[in-house]
Parts: sequence; C-alpha cells; structure tokens
Amino acid sequence: MCNFTLSGNGTERKNLAYASVYGSVMAVGFPLNAVALLVLLRRHNLKSPSVIFMVNLAVSDLLLVITLPLRVYFYATGTWPLSNAACTSVTMLFRDNIRSSSFFITLISVDRLLAVVYPLRSRSLRTFSNAWKAAGAVWLCVLVMNIPEIISFTSFLNSYPQSSCFEFDCPPESVLRYAQPVLIFTMLAVNIVCTALVSLTLSRHLNDSARVNNKVNAMLIFVMNLIMFTVFFLPVSLGILIQTWRPYLTPLICLACVNCCLDPLLYYFSFDGFWRKKDDVNSSLGRE
Repeated sequence: MCNFTLSGNGTERKNLAYASVYGSVMAVGFPLNAVALLVLLRRHNLKSPSVIFMVNLAVSDLLLVITLPLRVYFYATGTWPLSNAACTSVTMLFRDNIRSSSFFITLISVDRLLAVVYPLRSRSLRTFSNAWKAAGAVWLCVLVMNIPEIISFTSFLNSYPQSSCFEFDCPPESVLRYAQPVLIFTMLAVNIVCTALVSLTLSRHLNDSARVNNKVNAMLIFVMNLIMFTVFFLPVSLGILIQTWRPYLTPLICLACVNCCLDPLLYYFSFDGFWRKKDDVNSSLGRE
C-alpha cells in the first residue's frame, strides 16, 4: 500500500487542480461515451468498419474513465489507499487508453481514406471480418506492450513502497521509454498521409456529390483526428521521451485524459448516419 503524502501549499494547489480536471473528465466522459456506445450498438449492426472501430474506441475511453475516481481520490487526499497491484492496473489502463485510442483513431482514418480514395477497390478489404481482426490485433498489441511495463512498474513499487502510485517513469536507458513515443509518431504520420490524400481527392472531385455525400464531414473527421494526436497524445509522449520535460509530465498526463471527452465528437458530428437506424445506415453504406 502506498501512503505517499503530497505536501506544500504549491503542491496542494496543483494536485487539487489535477483532481478537479480528472473529476470533470469523469463527469463528462462517462455519459458521453456510454451514450455513444449505446447508440452504436443499438442503432448500428456493426457491419461498417468505422462503426466497429468507434465501438472499440468508446470501450477504450470507458476503461480510462472508470480509473479516474482513484486518481481524483489520490490527488485530493495525497494518499493511495489500495494495493500495488491496483496501482499497476490503474496506471496500465491509463496508458492503454492513449495507445489503443491512437490505433483506433488511425484505423478510422485509414478506413475513411479507402472509402473516399479507393471506393471500389477497397470493398473486399473493408469487411466486417477484417475490421474485427484489426481490432483484435490492436488489443493484443496493447496487452503485449503491457507485459514488460508491468514487470518494471511492480519492481519499482516493491523497491520504493512510499513512492507515489503515479510517480513511476522508465529509466532513461530503458527501451520501454521509447515504445509509446514511437507508436504515437508512427500513427500521427499515417494520419497526416491519410488527411493529405483525402484532401487531394476531394479537391479533384469538388463537384462530384455522388462520390462523397458530405465533403465537410469527410474532412472534419481527419482534422479532429489530427487534433487528438497533436494536442493530447503527442505532448505526453514527448514528456515521456525528453528528460527535461519530466517536471511537466504530470500536467501533460492530465491533459491527455481529456481526449476521452472529445472522442465522442467523432461519432456525433463526423460519422454520417450516427443517429440513423440500422436500415438507413446500411442503405447509405451500400452506396459508399
């Protein structure tokens, strides 16, 4: 059990601010993602790859949200009341959200790229089966990345039992330090390429309304995906990678969790047919 006490007036003010942010994210993120998941499951039959990726993205965000009460408690009271195993689980779920979200957001971008740029040739690739295989591969990759981190984190907590649950960082020489930044940089590059190709395609077919029903929404989803990476995922990844950014890592982590409140905007405003019933969506998907 960690009983690390946060002290000092400046530190107390900062941690009350962190508790407020996490509490606000929890209050906003849970209902938004729960409603999004409910609508996706009840009004869509998971035939579209985009819907499948969005369902998994909503699940990832909900897994993050359920850990936030413990972070609120820690930063509000300055103590960690649970076991080291609970601390490890909370930390891994938090890190997994950034990783799984980056994967699923990228898969959404790639799926939209195929639908817009290669609508006919991609039909055999954009299938129910392939989408679920990709989602399964994402979760498997995330779990594999967890294994060495769990071992290292557990060793850290056992060696420094009075340390803060959220104080752990990989040693500078550890390869674990580079795993998340490399992932985020790679996924960001893929999103940039997808955005550029779709933008170029839409500009060439500006008057072809049959090719893309809603060009504004088609580009909006790519813009929002880039914002997710540059505002929420990239700063915390740089904070992990660059040692001089270490003093700013806690607020960057706090900022990163806000992504789960904005992910539902991808469903509400960017997914054509989000509020429509299954039959209406299936009809529109058949025209893609």
